[in-house]
Amino acid sequence: MGTTGKLSDVQVRQLREEELTEADRIVRLAFGTFLGLPDPLAFMGDADYVRTRWAADPAAALAAVVDGTLVGTNFVTRWGSVGFFGPLTVLPSFWDRGVARALLQATMPIFEAWGVGHRGLFTFGHSAKHIFLYQDYGFLPRYLTPVMGKRPVGGAGEWTTLSSLGDRSEGLEAAAALTGSILPGLDVRREIDAVLDRKLGDTVLVHEGDELAAIGVCHVGAGTEAGSGTCYVKFGAARGGPGAGRRFARLLETCEDFAVSQGASTLVAGVNTGRRGAYRQMVARGYRAGLIGVTLHQPDDEAYHHPDAYVIDDWR
Repeated sequence: MGTTGKLSDVQVRQLREEELTEADRIVRLAFGTFLGLPDPLAFMGDADYVRTRWAADPAAALAAVVDGTLVGTNFVTRWGSVGFFGPLTVLPSFWDRGVARALLQATMPIFEAWGVGHRGLFTFGHSAKHIFLYQDYGFLPRYLTPVMGKRPVGGAGEWTTLSSLGDRSEGLEAAAALTGSILPGLDVRREIDAVLDRKLGDTVLVHEGDELAAIGVCHVGAGTEAGSGTCYVKFGAARGGPGAGRRFARLLETCEDFAVSQGASTLVAGVNTGRRGAYRQMVARGYRAGLIGVTLHQPDDEAYHHPDAYVIDDWR
């Protein structure tokens, strides 16, 4: 989250590893203050967005510094032809001093260098200040995106995990082919690798015969983007075409089964409401929104956020 205002004397550079603890504090303090929590630093509990995203791509983690003091950060993510940023946060004592704009001015060239075809972000739908700020950089609001949760129930059919494969490369290639069929160039292999390499969780694989039918990239537990007792589906997708709804139902069942196998009492997954079929299935299965935001897009088109796309993500 960030705010509007005149540009102040802000230096923007890459976030350094020794700054991660302070960056984490700023994220919690900024969101907790904005949401009016009695203890702003309690925001997110023991979940961690800062270290996971910095480790995934340190060159795309930005720091805003004023007089040598870290006052804000932004994390830019690339999923092949799709890019998004966040959380963008600013120390509350520096709100309305142009820090967010300085971070955004450094963010846009990263997207240009990557050559991503679609860019976006998740923000609070009730905050006109944030929406108008991002509109100044070409991002327009399109869809509500609820972050939903439920108590998982086991008993899914056959599935496996990427970590159980002797050679993950074949699974990664199949995952890229699946996501690329949903939107040309959509590719979450970096996300999948980060989950395994940093021991954040695993990726579940659902097959129909010899063909990959669906994937779910899951964070589990403290120190991940899930937090204690929680399994968070950061990205999930079912292969499109005839039977996509059935494959998505299997993916939801599998993610619940995986969550139970990991001892998680809560399963969290976000869905863009432009994906009507996916959203309806999740509501019917008992998922309920704990947070509802809005995604902003550049250019102003649907990309993979349409009724025939059976995809889980929220771009937080």
